[in-house]
Amino acid sequence: MINQKFSKTTSLLLIATFALAMASTVSAAGVGEMGENGLPAFLSDGVDDGLQTLTFFLFFVGYIAMGAAFVFFMSERSNVAPEYRTTMTISALIVGIAAFHYYYMRGVYADFGEVSVEYRYMDWIITVPLMALKFPSLVGKAAITDKKVAGLGFTGICFTGALIMIGFGYAGEAGLMNGMVALILGGMGWAMIIVATGTPWSSGLGVDNSKIAPELMWSANALRWFIVVGWVIYPLGYLFSPEVALIEMDNGAEYMAVAYNIADIINKIGFGIVAWMGAKKVTEAMASE
Repeated sequence: MINQKFSKTTSLLLIATFALAMASTVSAAGVGEMGENGLPAFLSDGVDDGLQTLTFFLFFVGYIAMGAAFVFFMSERSNVAPEYRTTMTISALIVGIAAFHYYYMRGVYADFGEVSVEYRYMDWIITVPLMALKFPSLVGKAAITDKKVAGLGFTGICFTGALIMIGFGYAGEAGLMNGMVALILGGMGWAMIIVATGTPWSSGLGVDNSKIAPELMWSANALRWFIVVGWVIYPLGYLFSPEVALIEMDNGAEYMAVAYNIADIINKIGFGIVAWMGAKKVTEAMASE
């Protein structure tokens, strides 16, 4: 009973801290010149074909949705068994960190009409490795195998894969190397994560499906679907990057931002939701025993 009250108090304190931080961020970061309709001036000049407005609102929806998801995951943290509270905390951290970055990306776009690559990758370099941590925290240590590749176990493979994927993605978008080469090398990092976690149809190098609780099997496979299919949206958006220019067209940065924003909202929040569903199922099963 005492532990449950402590957990609820901790969750409320973290939610309050997040709310205060967001409030101070909002008051500290101004929006550029506004048009008559309350939107940034460059969206009110009559030139916008709808894509810029869509981009702006997806940045706006992104940080609101991530912030709401943070509050939800922290609120639900005390409603799952103790062994799954770390999973809920990781879910909250992923969307909480993303909420801050989305606020600043929205600000850059509102002030300058530019899509920020730097803030995007600052977010991903933190949140993607955390997403890799989500899997073992949910399925449990017993389901993680001792298999290693080049001395790396499950966590090492996922972290290295995430860094390779994000590092080469940034190198391509920042013009530091050939865009196609960066895409292929970054894809190798993605493949490493898939090999470690497995697919919806098979166990991974680092995961033994037979040791995953039946109540968690659906959620584990759902996380795999996000990694195998949901993450496909990112390389599609990458193709439109103006610096990469694999698909050359006007407003390529906006097309890229729309793809990335949709992918982030689906994957970051969806990752947390399916993990929460699995944790709730196991918690209910334990309570009925």
